[in-house]
Amino acid sequence: MTRGGLAFMLTPFVARPIALAGLGVLLAVALAAITAPWLAPHDPYAIDPIARLTPPNAAHWFGTDQFGRDTLSRAIYSARMALLIGSGVVAFALVTGVPIAVFSALFPRLGHVLMRMVDVLMAFPSLLLALGLIVILGPSVANSILAIGIGFMTTTTRIVYGLTLRLRAETYVEAARSMGSGTGWIAARHILPNLISPLLVQASFVFAFAQLGAASLDFLGLGAPPEIPSWGNMLAESRTFITRAPWLLLFPGMMIVLTAFSLNLVGDALRDRLDPRFRDVFGSEG
Repeated sequence: MTRGGLAFMLTPFVARPIALAGLGVLLAVALAAITAPWLAPHDPYAIDPIARLTPPNAAHWFGTDQFGRDTLSRAIYSARMALLIGSGVVAFALVTGVPIAVFSALFPRLGHVLMRMVDVLMAFPSLLLALGLIVILGPSVANSILAIGIGFMTTTTRIVYGLTLRLRAETYVEAARSMGSGTGWIAARHILPNLISPLLVQASFVFAFAQLGAASLDFLGLGAPPEIPSWGNMLAESRTFITRAPWLLLFPGMMIVLTAFSLNLVGDALRDRLDPRFRDVFGSEG
């Protein structure tokens, strides 16, 4: 990205300090996920029965759990699972939802069938749909990504379908068609490039809600295996000790809330920057 393009994207973050703080939180979570082996002060899997349920102190900043494992180290390693599931869900939703939506808009007969199938899936609440799929497929990280991704694929498909219908009626698309351009060329040259901006915004919101969905599945014991550090697993394991060791719920819960809230702030900022209806808020910069 050029310096001008970078400045264009960062303008809403500079104009809104809370959005800039959200971007900083997301960068910190991503950095923690990448550098977890070097950043974590202890082995997240190491069991120390003598130190079990130790309150936060100089040796264990976030305390220890019922097995004596360092809570801070497990929270840091859990950022990897959050990044993996969020990225996987976003990728699945875009890779499946965008082609379905574009083909449905450009080929109406096919679209009637595909969009009715999407409507059927949208009739189910996303969490209920994910729970049903996990029960059928079995709990695992890959199945969690698939189950959550299908729920967000439907919303992505609906949004892109509406945008494609609007773009299909634009004058420049009609002009290209009148000059003999094929549907594939029009989609590649005029439709898909104009979908990039709204898809970036949609991706940020999907990532945020994917975090909440993954944490819900983990909390119910239907997501990542219990031995894998994740914020949802940490909450599920520590709910028995809510009165004796409340810090076990505080820190992973705080990470889930901060990450999801920051992603929504970043999504709002991107929408304000990329949606022409909001550009006047920031003047003519960029």
